[in-house]
Amino acid sequence: MVMQDYEEQYRKAYEAKVYTGETGNFLAQSVVRDLSLLMRKLRAEKKRLFFVGNGGSAGISVHMTADFLKNGKMRTVDLYGVPTLTCLGNDYGYEYVFGKQIELLADPGDLLVAISSSGNSPNILRAADTMREIGGSIVTFTGFTEDNKLRAKGDRNLYVPSSEYGIVESIHNQILQQVVDEIMALDREAEKR
Repeated sequence: MVMQDYEEQYRKAYEAKVYTGETGNFLAQSVVRDLSLLMRKLRAEKKRLFFVGNGGSAGISVHMTADFLKNGKMRTVDLYGVPTLTCLGNDYGYEYVFGKQIELLADPGDLLVAISSSGNSPNILRAADTMREIGGSIVTFTGFTEDNKLRAKGDRNLYVPSSEYGIVESIHNQILQQVVDEIMALDREAEKR
């Protein structure tokens, strides 16, 4: 095996993940706890939740759109319809496939979760810029280099210090799944009261 100790690399990257606010300051609360409370607040305010990503991050985005809808009981919007993506890509260019949808569908106070291992994908950056222009919030999930462009655009930013796609994407997916599970646990707790 060329890559040795993959599980150890995963554990180290997970333990070394960095969670910051919009000014780059470290957030003391755990990413899972903070995002689950943010999502529940968003849900209570009947705001929408959008996920964007390319490749493996697109797979995470589609999966989380379904999980946050069904299990998190949130108003998620699926931006991955093939006719819509190909229409917008053809008419405006691939860098607009998400931003244009957000422009047409999002309202102030909505939330974009932007997932990009490199943090430098033009279509993801444009989606974040569009959400900001509308008056929405942005949570970024990135990896590779800490100075990636997307990380500078979020209100909350999770950075995974690894240059391995599999490790970065797996940690992004795991944390988002933990957030959904935490929302469900908090909901069960609230029902008991």
